[in-house]
Amino acid sequence: MRQRPHRDIGAICLTLALLLPLAAPAQTARRATLPGGESKPPSRDSYAGDDACLTCHEAEAKAHAGTAHHLTSQIAGAGSIAGNFHPGSNIFKTSNPSLLFKMTADGDGYHQTAVDQLSPAKSIELTERFDIVVGAGRKSQTYLYWKGDELFELPVSWWAKSGTWINSPGYQDGAVRFDRIIVPRCLECHASYFESTPPPSNRYARDRLTLGITCERCHGPGREHVTLYRSPSPPKPDAAKAIVNPASLARNRQIDACALCHAGLGEPLAPALSFVSGDALDKYIRIPAMDSDLPLDVHGNQVQLLKRSRCFQASNMTCSTCHNVHRQERDPAAFSRYCLDCHQAKQCGKYATMGEQITRNCIDCHMPLRQSQALFSDSNDQTLQLAVRDHRVAIYPAR
Repeated sequence: MRQRPHRDIGAICLTLALLLPLAAPAQTARRATLPGGESKPPSRDSYAGDDACLTCHEAEAKAHAGTAHHLTSQIAGAGSIAGNFHPGSNIFKTSNPSLLFKMTADGDGYHQTAVDQLSPAKSIELTERFDIVVGAGRKSQTYLYWKGDELFELPVSWWAKSGTWINSPGYQDGAVRFDRIIVPRCLECHASYFESTPPPSNRYARDRLTLGITCERCHGPGREHVTLYRSPSPPKPDAAKAIVNPASLARNRQIDACALCHAGLGEPLAPALSFVSGDALDKYIRIPAMDSDLPLDVHGNQVQLLKRSRCFQASNMTCSTCHNVHRQERDPAAFSRYCLDCHQAKQCGKYATMGEQITRNCIDCHMPLRQSQALFSDSNDQTLQLAVRDHRVAIYPAR
């Protein structure tokens, strides 16, 4: 898939959400500052890891493990790669008649191979390994590979709707390239912890990478919290818990926690991972002001679209009013119950003809799926566009 400018290259499968509380009240993480005065990302030593959370929050943590957030990046393997490696289904033919890509699996792992048949007697092959999977695979997946300690995107992705391999974001169809770099801002929304070691900008400490969106990505570093509750004298119920409870944050701070990854790429103002839930996002990332008349693409602008909704403007709703990322959320119609918390069925213009049936699915009418104009793939003379739920809740013309 290819993207037009000013969009993050890997945000394929994330849904708009915010973690519900594991503990109350909230505290932001302690952190150091860089010489220029800006915040420095919390150290890895301040994190406890999901296994530590399981001790007290087993039900929430186990349920979260099956969500699109948690599965937004994984180690490549049989259980994480959705693409088809069976003979006949493992080939991506490009718009260049002499060039194809072949996906193979063997005892040495999973690989993509570009095969450029220059002549009947001569061909050139270039192979790289599937190392990291980006996306749970329900709509699509993109794959990354390591070249030493530098991280790159593989040129072929998986398109679930048709069950076929396609051209990856940012790559020109019909060319042999494996050079699309993965910068920290990309990993910031698809991983929970990493250490950037530039130059170059896509160089990382390979043994200090935590994939997927884990508990501490939204609740903040938890080692102090774990130590506190494992002590001989646990804190009293109303005492500070040394952990961020998103539900206790002010509305704007709750929205900021989602906007980090659901308001577009933005312009980084501090090193990646400096932002912790509870912070004001505008100190870390500059999100361009969106004029109310400016068209917004459904991909990557969920927060801005939601803010344009009358439902948002006339209430105190946040992302977590409807979303709970401790659970897998796959049925759009199920969100209708949240609409009915504020609206009566008889208020709908369709009630006269549909009756109570309209309460079964508010979402398809008021938050329709729209094809992204920013995230698409040019593959074999076809343009494949990702369908994303429009988060501007509104009355749309009948289709």
